[in-house]
Amino acid sequence: MDGLEKINFNLEKQSIGNTSPSQPTQIPKVNDFRNNAMKKRQIKFGFKGLFGGRNIVIAGVLLLILILFSVFGIYLPAQKAYKDAKLTYADAQAAAWAIKTQNVQLASDQLAKTKTDLDKTQKDVEAMGYLKYIPVVNWYYGDAYHMVNAGEHGLNAAIILVDAIKPYADVLGLKGQGSFAGGTAQQRIETAVRTLGKITPQIDTISSELDAVRSEIDQVDPNHYPSFSYGKKARDAIANIKNITDESVSLINNAKPLIKILPSVLGNPNEVKYLLLFQNDKELRPTGGFITAYAVFRLDSGVVHVDESGDIYSLDATVPNKPTAPAPILKYLANVPVLNLRDNNLSPDFKVSMDSFYKMYQTAGGATNVNGIIAVDTHALVSAMNILGDISADGSTFTTKNDPYCNCPDVIYQLEQIADQPVEGIKTNRKGIIGDLMYAIMYKAFSSSPKLYWGPLFQVMLTEMNEKHILFYMNDPQAQAGFEGLNAAGRIVPFNGDYFHLNEANFGGAKSNMFVTESVSQDYSLGNDGTIQKTVTVNYKNPYPPSDCNLARGNLCLNATLRDWFRIYVPKGSQLISSTGSEVKMTTYDDLGKTVFEGFLTVRPQGASTLTVTYKLPFKLGNNSVLPLLIQKQPGTDNFAYTITKGNGILKQFNLSSDTTLNLQLR
Repeated sequence: MDGLEKINFNLEKQSIGNTSPSQPTQIPKVNDFRNNAMKKRQIKFGFKGLFGGRNIVIAGVLLLILILFSVFGIYLPAQKAYKDAKLTYADAQAAAWAIKTQNVQLASDQLAKTKTDLDKTQKDVEAMGYLKYIPVVNWYYGDAYHMVNAGEHGLNAAIILVDAIKPYADVLGLKGQGSFAGGTAQQRIETAVRTLGKITPQIDTISSELDAVRSEIDQVDPNHYPSFSYGKKARDAIANIKNITDESVSLINNAKPLIKILPSVLGNPNEVKYLLLFQNDKELRPTGGFITAYAVFRLDSGVVHVDESGDIYSLDATVPNKPTAPAPILKYLANVPVLNLRDNNLSPDFKVSMDSFYKMYQTAGGATNVNGIIAVDTHALVSAMNILGDISADGSTFTTKNDPYCNCPDVIYQLEQIADQPVEGIKTNRKGIIGDLMYAIMYKAFSSSPKLYWGPLFQVMLTEMNEKHILFYMNDPQAQAGFEGLNAAGRIVPFNGDYFHLNEANFGGAKSNMFVTESVSQDYSLGNDGTIQKTVTVNYKNPYPPSDCNLARGNLCLNATLRDWFRIYVPKGSQLISSTGSEVKMTTYDDLGKTVFEGFLTVRPQGASTLTVTYKLPFKLGNNSVLPLLIQKQPGTDNFAYTITKGNGILKQFNLSSDTTLNLQLR
C-alpha cells in the first residue's frame, strides 16, 4: 500500500544524529527516540507552534471575534437594556407612589410612561435572543426575558384598574379629575354605585393578566443564583416576588365572585338590609368579643339608612323558648342556664356562629329579614374615629384620646361607663348608646365630602378586615364566597401542613382583656424518623391593679380575674402528650376539621399564668423538606407576640396581626 511504502523499517540504513557515510552505522538507543520525540512534541505543542504562521492569524481572528461579540453582542446591548430598565423602574416607582397617595390621575400618567419605557426594555431584551443558545448565559437571559414579560402583564392589569376607577376618582375620595363635581354626597354615592356595573366586568381581564404574571414568574428559577453576596439578594428577591405574585393572584381570583356582584351588595338595583353587631373585644369571645349592641341599616344604591339600633339585652328579652345553654356556659359562666343571643358566638368559625345566631334572631320580637350580618369591634371603632375625629351621640362627645384610668381610648372608657357602671334605679337600653354611636359614625362618614374621608376610611376598612376586626356573613352564596376569598368572613380554613389557632372566651364578665397581655412560643422537636413533637407555651400577664368591683358602691368593674375558657386547634389526628396550667383536666376532640385541646385557666390582676401543651403532629417531615405552618388569628385579638423555635434556635419572631403562613426549615 502506498502509505506503508513510505515507512522505512530498515534501521541500519537510517542516518542518526551527525553520522556520515564514512562512519559506521550506529544502532540508535532508546533515549535517542525519546529525545527526538520530545523535540517533535515541543514543535507541535509549543506556543510558537500553536500561533506560528497561519495558526496565529486564525487564533487572533477568533480572539477578536470573541472580544467583539462580548462588547457588541453582550455588553453594549445589556448596557442599553439596563439603562432602559432603570428608567422603567423609576417610572414604576413614581406610579406606585401616586397610587399610594391616592392620586389616580397622576398614577394614570405615570403608568403610561412606564408602559412606554417597558416596551423599549422589552425590545432590548428580545434583541439579545441569541443569548439563549449559549450555555449558562441562557439561564440569566431567560430569567430577564420572563421578568420583563411579567412586568408587562402586571402593568396591563394596573392600567386597566386605574383607567376603570379614574372617572369615579372624586366620588371615591381619590385625587385627580373626576366627573362628580356637583351634587350632594348622597347623590355622588348613588351615581358611583349605579355605575359600578361598568367597572366590575374588568375583573376578568385583570385576573387574566395576573395569571399571565404568575405564569412568567414561575419560569424564573432562584436556584440559578448563588447563595452568597449579590446572588443571595437576587435569589431572595425572586422568591419574594413569587410569593407576592401568588398571593395577589389568589386574592383577586378568590374575590372575583364578590367583586362581580358588588353593586347588588351595595343595594343596586334593589335595596339591601344588614344587621350590624358590635363585639366588645375587651370581653373576648370566640368570634371577637361579647355581643353588646346591634343596629339594622339599609343600603339603597350605596346610601345608608339606619332603621334601628339597640341594646342586645333588650333584643334578647324578646326571644322565646331559649334552649338550654351548652356545656361551656353551664360550667364556666355563672347563673346562665339558657343560651342567649348575646352568647351565641361560641364557635370560632364566624359563619358557624352566625348560622346559629341568625336562626335565633329570627324568633326575636321585631326581628327583620336581612341580607347579611356585619360584626365590628372596638379596634375598628377607634380606627374609624382616628380619621373622622370626635363624634357626638346621645348628648356625649367621644374622642380617641387616651384615658389614664384604663390606659385606653376615651371612647372605650365612656362606653363602658354608660353601659356597665351601676346606677340608681333602672336605666333601660344602656348598651343602645353603642348603636347610636355607630349610627353617628356612619352619618358623619357618608354625609361629608368624599375627598375628606372616603379614601382613608376605605384603606382602614381593608386593614381592619384583614386583621379580623370587621367580619362578614352573607346570605348570598356568591357574596359569602367573595368575603371568604378576602379572608374577611372569620372562617377556620383547611390547611396542608401544621396548623395553630388559639381561641379564648372571657367568662368573667369584666373587661379583663383590656389589661391582660399574651405571648405565645412554639418549640419544635424533630425525631430521626421525621416525627414532629411540638410544645406550645402561652404566657399571660396582668400588671394592673384590680378595679373595685363592689356593685353596691356603684363602681365600674373593668379589671377583675380573667376566667379564660380556651381551645387550641391543631392538625386533625394530633396526639396530646402533656399539659400544665389548665385548672381543669384538658379534653381532646375534633371540630371544624381540626383536633382541639380544651381547658380553663384564670389570670388575676397583678398576676400571671402560664399554659404549656406538648403534642405530636399526625405526620412526619421528609428529608430536605420545609414544614408549612398556618397560624390563624382569633378575631378581636391584637398583636400577640409569637416566637417559633427549634431547640435553642429561633426560627421566627413576629406580632400576630393577621393570619400568617410560614415555611419552617426544621432540618
